[in-house]
Amino acid sequence: MTDLQAIILAIVQGITELFPISSLAHAVLLPAVLGWKVDEGADGFLPFLVVMHLGTAVALLAYFWRTWLDFGTAILFRRGPRAEGERRIFWRVVVATIPAVIIGFFLEKELKRAFGAPVLAAGFLIANGVMLFAAERLKGRQDRTLTRLRWIDALAIGLWQCLALIPGFSRSGATMAGGYLAGLNHEDAARFSFLTATPVILGAAVLEAPKLLKHHDKFSGVAIIAGVVAGITAFISVALLMRWFRQPEVKGFDPFALYCAVAGAGSLAWLLLR
Repeated sequence: MTDLQAIILAIVQGITELFPISSLAHAVLLPAVLGWKVDEGADGFLPFLVVMHLGTAVALLAYFWRTWLDFGTAILFRRGPRAEGERRIFWRVVVATIPAVIIGFFLEKELKRAFGAPVLAAGFLIANGVMLFAAERLKGRQDRTLTRLRWIDALAIGLWQCLALIPGFSRSGATMAGGYLAGLNHEDAARFSFLTATPVILGAAVLEAPKLLKHHDKFSGVAIIAGVVAGITAFISVALLMRWFRQPEVKGFDPFALYCAVAGAGSLAWLLLR
């Protein structure tokens, strides 16, 4: 992998990890469609992706630093109604991360095989578009705030998040869809989605870091460049997305659903007909 290819992948990663259009699908499809000689099934490719995800996690921590600081002070020091609400949100974030951690741990080998299957990723990207389109229309009354989110709602959102373990389904899209069905509005669903992303991404980075070191001769220098670029791009992306989802009455998922359908179908046609 050249440095230019790594930078391109990192920019795409920084955008697609937070936009509901599946970063894993793009990481699998982009080299295949462009004809890059990248072995996506190699042991070192997944750790390389994780370093880019780590850059994204740092960007999320930087953007939501005040929220995480409030969580910490509410748990350790503060009392009162506001602190109680922040503790409730924090523990629901914790609950929402548990399903992905458990399923990802037990299905690690099976999931790795999907990284080398561009046709499968393209098909699931189309399915992701269908999910986004349906979620936008199936959401009920958006009258539940984050402080009123129930334990069962947080667990359900966590189960939705597990879809992102399949290249093609978006983590942010799946968790926001779960948030819609739990009664959250666009902004709160997006905020909860980005908060739950941080521990999941950091946990994956910790698990894969030893493998990255093992393959340092091929990936270490490139991975550092990619992680920095992905982090900068991700910070810009989350700022734009939070502004987008704050708009009243916005059809938040529709543009992304259309993109996934077109990109997935186009990639699938290219891969099968070339």
